[in-house]
Amino acid sequence: MIARLRAPGLHRGILATPLGIALAYAIVLPIRAASNYHPVLDGTAILQVAMITSPFAFLIGLGAFDYWFYWAIGRPTRPEDHSGHGARSWKDYFRVNTDHKVIGVQYVVHSFLYFMIGGLFAMLMRVQLAQPGGKFVDANTYNGLFSVHATILIFLFVIPVFAGLANFVLPLMIGAPDMAFPRLNALSFWLLPIAGLMLLASFFAPGGSFASGWTAYAPLSTTAPIGQVFFTIGVQFAGASSIATALNFLVTIITMRAPGMSFFRMPLLVWANFSTSLLVVIATPFIAASQFFVLLDRGLGFNFFSAGHGGDVLMYQHVFWFYSHPAVYIMMLPGFGIISEVIAVKARKPIFGYRMMAFSLLAIVVLGFTVWAHHMFTSGMPGWIRDPMMITTAIIAVPTGVKIFSWLATLWRGVLHMDTAMLWAMGFITMFTLGGISGVMLAMVPFDLHVSKTYFIVAHIHYVLFGGSVFTIFAGVYYWFPKMTGRMYDERLGRWHFWTTLVFFNITFAPMHLIGIQGMPRRVADYSSQFATWNLIISLASFALGLSTLIFVYNMVVSWRGGPRAVANPWRGMTLEWQVSSPPPIFNFDSLPTIVGGPYEYGVPGAVHAVFRDGAEVPTPASGSLAMATRE
Repeated sequence: MIARLRAPGLHRGILATPLGIALAYAIVLPIRAASNYHPVLDGTAILQVAMITSPFAFLIGLGAFDYWFYWAIGRPTRPEDHSGHGARSWKDYFRVNTDHKVIGVQYVVHSFLYFMIGGLFAMLMRVQLAQPGGKFVDANTYNGLFSVHATILIFLFVIPVFAGLANFVLPLMIGAPDMAFPRLNALSFWLLPIAGLMLLASFFAPGGSFASGWTAYAPLSTTAPIGQVFFTIGVQFAGASSIATALNFLVTIITMRAPGMSFFRMPLLVWANFSTSLLVVIATPFIAASQFFVLLDRGLGFNFFSAGHGGDVLMYQHVFWFYSHPAVYIMMLPGFGIISEVIAVKARKPIFGYRMMAFSLLAIVVLGFTVWAHHMFTSGMPGWIRDPMMITTAIIAVPTGVKIFSWLATLWRGVLHMDTAMLWAMGFITMFTLGGISGVMLAMVPFDLHVSKTYFIVAHIHYVLFGGSVFTIFAGVYYWFPKMTGRMYDERLGRWHFWTTLVFFNITFAPMHLIGIQGMPRRVADYSSQFATWNLIISLASFALGLSTLIFVYNMVVSWRGGPRAVANPWRGMTLEWQVSSPPPIFNFDSLPTIVGGPYEYGVPGAVHAVFRDGAEVPTPASGSLAMATRE
């Protein structure tokens, strides 16, 4: 029993957490006593410090820093014997594991858990809004619901689920045995449950959950109840996870590609995650800075955002949106890569304009940092900055348009296989294009001034992030489900999931454009009776949209447990992940692949993407029939 407690793991992390709380007392009490604060025992101050110390105590108990601690104190570091590599039972997914495939599954399942929680909050909001004068929750609780709803779905679903899919697939795609830093990869995942629990725990904080929206604008966030601190610190942990993952992706892509895989032989999913990682590393420190400013204002009275003490409220918005508009592309670029993979395979054609697709990803990275202030057209910022921000916001639609037309050209005269993954890809192109059109409308200052505080914005962001990001996520899950689990899903249920989601998504969010233009304000718990009919329709459709997700959950759980066994390459793909078993071996490849051609040469006679050095043959489709990959 003693040996078990000494061993790092989830049990030791839970036992160590109270030590973090004790450490908070040990820090706060002496400082307050020495500074003549009365009363010395201040529960609010202790809670704030405990929200920092307790997670680190949990991570230390978990074993996240064991290797570095051994190295720092000069003790022999334990060699990586790979005993924590791979999953031999379901229990291994609840432990620290350094296998990128296990971590990928942990990311995806954990993210979908929060997808369901965030969706539940949306359902509660729509109950309140089903009719004017709703009394389901009070106004402050409603503010907490939409604040946590948005924060969870951004920081704990969309961003990390893309990281999870890439974690599983990307090393396989480039011919690597694992990520560059396996321990850092594991730590990146375990930071997320901490962030999620903090955000959910804010509902139980004195004074209630944070109610400042996911933007947490100052000075409201500097004077809000203690629940706001849960947001501020929780976002820091989620951001740290994101940065560590991005650094890992960058190093892995740059240094661990298989022989022969030049940058222009990389699959577009790899290009997309390379571009996204650049965005994350550059932009995410800015949201960390904005939340540190808020903490310093709250805890130590720095007055960054107090106009009476020389502070500047607009500074918060500039710093926040300098991250948060690039964050839109952090939530989109991986999906662009997923759609490129799905369309190429399901249309049996090479990607049209492959290099332009890659360059357009990099163009979005650069242009993404030039448009942040279009979120601030109504904030009172100087008028001279509006025109250049309007122009750059319109220009950034160009590289996105390159992608849309490239996908359409790839589909043109292709041999389309309209299975579930392809349906989600086609739905994405349609929904995201509609969201992009409304985005170009919002780039125009006069129109933005009219609808900025209305439901038009709610409709736009959901067409971009649900019709865009979530549709690509579902496409990716269905596409790689056989590779991740070794099982096939129920195609009939997958189609039902797509069509019910598509129909009820549009019934839910399309009317918001109309009532937004008519003046329906967003972020309110009550509204004028003139919008009653549309809001009832929206609420009923949203309930059906939520129920459609249960089809997906049932399909995934049942298929993972007992679906038909998947062959290595059910979709006849050319990229490397389809040239190994389903699920892949623990170290991905039994022999080192050498890349000799592009990843999308469908329909090109004799095309080969990779050569394996073991004398065997592996199916690699070059056209509608199977050709054979060369092995030496």
